[in-house]
Amino acid sequence: MAWENQTINSGFILLGIFNHNPTHIFLFSLVLSIFTVAFMGNTAMVLLIYLDTQLHTPMYFLLSQLSLMDLMLICTTVPKMAFNYLSGKKYISLASCGTQIFFYVSLLGAECFLLAAMAYDHYVAICYPLRYSILMSQKICGLMAASSWILGSLDGIIEVAVALSFSYCGAREIPHFFCDVPALLTLSCTNTLLFQRMIFICCVIMLLFPVAVIIASYVHVIRAVIRMGTGDGRRKAFTTCSSHIMVVGMYYGAAMFIYMQPTSDRSPTQDKMVSAFYTIFTPMLNPLIYSLHNKEVARAFTKV
Repeated sequence: MAWENQTINSGFILLGIFNHNPTHIFLFSLVLSIFTVAFMGNTAMVLLIYLDTQLHTPMYFLLSQLSLMDLMLICTTVPKMAFNYLSGKKYISLASCGTQIFFYVSLLGAECFLLAAMAYDHYVAICYPLRYSILMSQKICGLMAASSWILGSLDGIIEVAVALSFSYCGAREIPHFFCDVPALLTLSCTNTLLFQRMIFICCVIMLLFPVAVIIASYVHVIRAVIRMGTGDGRRKAFTTCSSHIMVVGMYYGAAMFIYMQPTSDRSPTQDKMVSAFYTIFTPMLNPLIYSLHNKEVARAFTKV
């Protein structure tokens, strides 16, 4: 009883996504397998790009940043979820909850801007190949990556500061497998309408603005590809962009479903399924997509 009172006063209960029936035990094992593949795949991408000097180009530097973000993202949610499931303890402290929110929101926001930077890199490489070294210099590329991290972190700081300033009451049971802001707001004793509107505005900036940059970049890329005379040039341009388009479609589709849908229209089951997709499954797919579609990465892997 004392432990329960302390839990209610200083932390939350994560209800999780799995129980202990045979089907959920199998699904939990599958999630751990996906986590292992994602962890090893993204770590390998970061190390390959760092170790192979031929991959020290703006495109692969940005790709290494994406792999690093995916690696941190999956480590933000899965280990805690696995520990709670295996130990049977669903408690998470207020500090741990705030830390999860900060890293989760920051990494999601940083990836949004980084994917836009990668689309711009493809646009410059295909439309202005002779000026590529100037338009995508080492300094500009570094500024793009740093800006992605900084803007994502600012969004994380704002959301965690406001979310934890509310008072929470009742059983304080979060219907999720990690501390997600929309799920947390359902437990608040105070009116969170203003904060929900602020989250929506942040989502417009963090999601729609990068999407607009990506669409504009690929409109110009498609025009340039159509004007290409040789089939080899078109094939190379398509190979360069197809991996990125696949990642953008999966990532932005799931993120918009979660954060740009009104709270009243969402269900806990939908939130958990979609969140699991882009926090667990997508980080596993990213290194596989880029490595399978990229001969340079395959060459570097064979060399190492």
